[in-house]
Amino acid sequence: MPIKAILTDIEGTTSAVSFVFDVLFPYAAAHLPDFIREHIDEARVAEQLAAVQRESGEMDADPERCIEILLGWIAEDRKATPLKALQGMVWEQGYRAGQLRGHIYPDAADALRHWHAEGFRLYVYSSGSIQAQKLIFGCSEAGDLSPLFSGYFDTTSGPKREADSYRRIAAAIGLPAEEILFLSDVVQELDAAQLAGMQTIGLAREGGVLEGHDTVASFAVIDPARV
Repeated sequence: MPIKAILTDIEGTTSAVSFVFDVLFPYAAAHLPDFIREHIDEARVAEQLAAVQRESGEMDADPERCIEILLGWIAEDRKATPLKALQGMVWEQGYRAGQLRGHIYPDAADALRHWHAEGFRLYVYSSGSIQAQKLIFGCSEAGDLSPLFSGYFDTTSGPKREADSYRRIAAAIGLPAEEILFLSDVVQELDAAQLAGMQTIGLAREGGVLEGHDTVASFAVIDPARV
């Protein structure tokens, strides 16, 4: 069946891993404590702090203790939904202030524009929150790429290494899984998408092979019409 939609990972795929670990994470760690203290009365922040209490099992944790827990999660790169949501709020502040610009590989930006023009529906699936995804593409070094995308998915759709997550995404997109091409640099994610019925291509920008999947070093050589 011909490919009609392309679902892409961000970190290591459209964007450098170093941007996340060397720019975004340190920015969040530095600004998250004051952001929470300054916005503690906002419902969106209170909701996420309650989620931190539940996920940590510390139902009596006060805001300062929640900040400690969140900083610990950042240090261990924990894929915790409330952390991702709060990081997204902090990053939004940074993007809007012009202190952050989303890194997108030039070959990825060019390919995404080309695929969109050819009529492919584009989607994102990342462990970062949907808000963070929109900011990376909307405030990127390549300009505002957000009009190219038809939708975004994060860990609320399920873990990225489980096939059921990709089945849920296919259902949300409204296409058979076989008509969706998934791009990632992580073999376990590609395996899960493949198990769900999606077509897959692995990105290995430093070279090498992602076993069990067609592997390329650049978006420039991907032709969805020939998958």
